[in-house]
Amino acid sequence: MAARRRAAIRPLDAALVRLQTMAARGVQPTRMAREVEIIVGEWLGEADADPADVKTRLDELHEQLASGVVDAEEQVSYVDPDEAAAVKQAGVTLAALVATRDAVERARNAL
Repeated sequence: MAARRRAAIRPLDAALVRLQTMAARGVQPTRMAREVEIIVGEWLGEADADPADVKTRLDELHEQLASGVVDAEEQVSYVDPDEAAAVKQAGVTLAALVATRDAVERARNAL
């Protein structure tokens, strides 16, 4: 029996996983913003890159990140204020998501 071929992951999904993994690790907001720039550069550097397609990806990425920011804001509200480490981690994660969302917005506006 032939081995099953793995379905190719969409570039948008790969970017989301990449950014979510970084945010979960507590990566600083400025580094998250730079990662967005790297991702956009990779998308634009693809052999068959079409700026209109990249803009569509950025629109979808922004929508996903905006939703993630709303979810993170809600999660921050549930953190026990007496748990300093949890408050700090929630704040760092939220700041990273906000920086990522804002970087995507800037990239969208630049195209």
